[in-house]
Amino acid sequence: MTPLCELLERIALEAGAAILEVYDHGPNISYKDDHSPVTEADERAEEIILGCLASAFPTIPAVAEEAVSSGHVPDIRNGSFFLVDPLDGTKEFINRRHDFTVNIALIEGGVPIAGIVYAPAQRCAYVADGGRSEKLFIGHGHDIEQRQAIRVREPGAGLTGIVSRSHDNSATEAFLIEHRITEYASVGSSLKFCMLAEGKADVYPRFGRTMEWDTAAGDAVLSCAGGSVLRLDGSRLLYGKTGQTEDSDFANPHFVAWGGMAAAPATLV
Repeated sequence: MTPLCELLERIALEAGAAILEVYDHGPNISYKDDHSPVTEADERAEEIILGCLASAFPTIPAVAEEAVSSGHVPDIRNGSFFLVDPLDGTKEFINRRHDFTVNIALIEGGVPIAGIVYAPAQRCAYVADGGRSEKLFIGHGHDIEQRQAIRVREPGAGLTGIVSRSHDNSATEAFLIEHRITEYASVGSSLKFCMLAEGKADVYPRFGRTMEWDTAAGDAVLSCAGGSVLRLDGSRLLYGKTGQTEDSDFANPHFVAWGGMAAAPATLV
């Protein structure tokens, strides 16, 4: 992989090690203004990631979930910036499930061009850059033991869906019925994108609120593996959405992530 990916891997692995240390001892939980939970694992991982990115890329700003919630929003008008979710799937983390992740993505021109999704409790990661995605298998010493190139699968006669474990709703159920999807799995965090990227499923509809740091790294992995993330009008989901009148900065609209492009219709509404 590229030098950028090597750096993202090192940063994510270091952040993941800090998260697992908290996970093993049990986190202290507090709540933000929007009533979403946050733990010291979120804060420690974000501190590691932002420090490493600032050292390696002092001219590229980083938009990070916990920093934004504290009112620290960098200027991204130059078009290139990082999106960071230090612990995606905090509810999964608190409930002792394993599908929580570290997410880091590089955005250029509104598009995630590189990124990493690391699931420390599952000892695997997904990294993307230069139109190529790989799955990494991580050893107990937080080192990379194996790499495997991944690619979306071509859709067959029936589609397999992925839905959010914590945010399922009637709109999602209606989508599954409309597209005759009877086989689907419930997964937390950005691992849903990665399951599409490695050919384990075909489509992930999201009819609920997400933020850009929730989706950017998974979007990069999926896109570099041959998939796509589309708004309901069929256009590409873009990043760096500030000054939105209908929602807060960096909030995403509803979207559908697809594996093989042949499965994606021109419009979803």
